Amino acid sequence: MKSDLDLLMIEHELDALFVSGGTRDNPAMHYLTNGAQVGEYTLLIKKHSEDPVLIVIGMERDEAAKSGLLIIDQSRYKLPQLLQEEEGNHIAAHARMVSDIFEELKVSGNVGMYGREEQGFTIALFHELRKHLPEISFIGEPTPNILQLAQITKDEFEMKRIRSLATRAISVVSDTRQFLASHRIEKNHLVTKSGVPLTIGDVQRHIRLWSAERDLENAEGMILSNGRDAGVPHSRGTENSPLVLGETIVFDFFPRERGGGYFYDFTRTWCLGHASPTIEKAYQQVVTALELALSQLEVGQSCSSLQSTVNDFFEGLGHCTTRSHPGTNEGYVHSLGHGVGLSIHEYPRLAETVAPDEMIQEGMVLTIEPGLYYPEDDYGIRVEDYVWMKPENGQPETIGSFDKELVIPL
Repeated sequence: MKSDLDLLMIEHELDALFVSGGTRDNPAMHYLTNGAQVGEYTLLIKKHSEDPVLIVIGMERDEAAKSGLLIIDQSRYKLPQLLQEEEGNHIAAHARMVSDIFEELKVSGNVGMYGREEQGFTIALFHELRKHLPEISFIGEPTPNILQLAQITKDEFEMKRIRSLATRAISVVSDTRQFLASHRIEKNHLVTKSGVPLTIGDVQRHIRLWSAERDLENAEGMILSNGRDAGVPHSRGTENSPLVLGETIVFDFFPRERGGGYFYDFTRTWCLGHASPTIEKAYQQVVTALELALSQLEVGQSCSSLQSTVNDFFEGLGHCTTRSHPGTNEGYVHSLGHGVGLSIHEYPRLAETVAPDEMIQEGMVLTIEPGLYYPEDDYGIRVEDYVWMKPENGQPETIGSFDKELVIPL
């Protein structure tokens, strides 16, 4: 949580944090600016035991003020004048401006670097900064860095936003199922009012519309795949693929707040009209695996243990797993889940390959998403719930409730 940052800075021997870039698609900046939406010319400095300071261009001042942080107008550092003095050398001028900011704010010691900029610019800038600030050590951390470590756990303020997000996302899932159920059948396909086959692309377009109406954006796209595509976990679906009765449809929906912010992540698998005995059996096994994992999920256990449990379960039923058959593309082919927040995939990972000392913590937000995939048999199944490890009792709370009925009646 954000309240852990000063302690994390001590543990990582950092005297200050320096973040650059706008808030959109930049979790580090979004996190520290409390969701304010500011543009790409933004800088932020947080010194140990002090609140962050936000440096923005004048046009951003009102939006920046929504962060609740101390705001400094970048114009006081006279970047146009510095650019003229450096004969148009943007890197040299920018480095001088940052040096002036560091001097005014009395930044010293070890400074961690975060944010999203073009890599070539970043490398050139910090090469130049070393000339101006030789007494400062600029630190590039491996992942997870301290901001990512802080983001692993969520507080009540964050969960309020996530709960609202979940409610809106689930309503889109409900609309999607109702939309599918509203179509008539011709020759084993769903068809539109004009009598042409309804396709994956048709449904995706409606989902994007319903998302926008609820202030959600599909920044990372979505997965709506059927038949063989459903048997490949990250297949997004083929737009012109018609919707056929009895085929599995995997709907993995991971929208985020409009304008950038927190993600939600949720999956259901459906069959239109009916499901074969093979699919029914595999589906019940996946749901049982999900229930098994949720029943054993608790604070203090290793992040690898649940994946081991689900591998044991599926292998006992005769399915291949990545443990029993490394590299397999059939059976249970991925890890059990992951953290979610300002990025769709955050730490931790629920996988047998993670370090033994990576533990489930209070306040973590996690996905639990077992699945079975048989592309050569033209089906795939995944069921995913989104849970928060409640700080008051260390137990998982499912965020966003929706039934697990496989067949959509037509």
